[in-house]
Amino acid sequence: MDCNRCDEEAVMHAAYSGAHLCADHFRESVEKRVRRRVRRDDLVPRDATPENPQTWVIGLSGGKDSVVLTQILHDTFAEDPRIELVGLTIHEGIEGYRDKSVDACVELADDLGIRHELVSYEEEFGVRMDDVVEDDPENMAACAYCGVFRRDLLEKYAENLEADLLLTGHNLDDEAQTALMNFLEGDVEQIAKHFDASLGALSEREEQSEFVPRAKPLRDVPEKEIALYAHVNDLPAHITECPHASEAYRGEIQQLLYELEENHPGTRHSILAGYEDLASIAADEFRGDDGAELRECTECGSTTTREICRKCSLLESLV
Repeated sequence: MDCNRCDEEAVMHAAYSGAHLCADHFRESVEKRVRRRVRRDDLVPRDATPENPQTWVIGLSGGKDSVVLTQILHDTFAEDPRIELVGLTIHEGIEGYRDKSVDACVELADDLGIRHELVSYEEEFGVRMDDVVEDDPENMAACAYCGVFRRDLLEKYAENLEADLLLTGHNLDDEAQTALMNFLEGDVEQIAKHFDASLGALSEREEQSEFVPRAKPLRDVPEKEIALYAHVNDLPAHITECPHASEAYRGEIQQLLYELEENHPGTRHSILAGYEDLASIAADEFRGDDGAELRECTECGSTTTREICRKCSLLESLV
């Protein structure tokens, strides 16, 4: 099949749009969507100048999503002195998995000439995920522990690096899954929080001075297209699933969305578009009504709604 835009052979077919694209036009399509999302979410403030540049910290895991995000943002802003990119990699302590992805992060950062920071659970918390999974004092999925620890380090080091934005590589599939999970759980307040945390345009969110704002510029691009982009650009992505991944409910939602998308192309886009609109309405309705008072954790000083933050309580259970 030929590309719809030229006579070259197509490398992909997007069933949701009907497009057949060659490698060059496929690259252009992905990059256009990411840059459009950057504009729509108001990520570059009008007062950013070469004298007052923005620091964008990217959660760089070495997987396809974060590698593609870093590459596209670098290509977009390499000649723009208003934006400085920093890659932040977190080593969870998973033997035979994270070491290889860290190598991919180092290679990419060197190729692009961007600053790269590496932190680990072992250095920060004195634990390794391999040991956490073996002990499992809370009888939880590995992802439940890891998510808490990862979020804590992303927030801590984004603040330490004086970041103006913290960017993650969540793609369309990730966000559609989260949207559907929140719908099915009937958690309207969580939908509202999602809008202000990372979904809404920066100009439309409630200001949260306690946290570095987050953004997800890849959320309009399907997961398979990100993997293909990494392949056609020969990027050093480590495309292997974590051996401890065990989010059973999300896995069911993922399979459901695969089937819906197969039978009804465009389902993911529709879910996320409607979810964003509803999240905006929910945010206006619930903003400030949860009664949760932010305070400093008595153990580590991080911002939390509890006396002891979730990270510290988990670490205590692991002692």
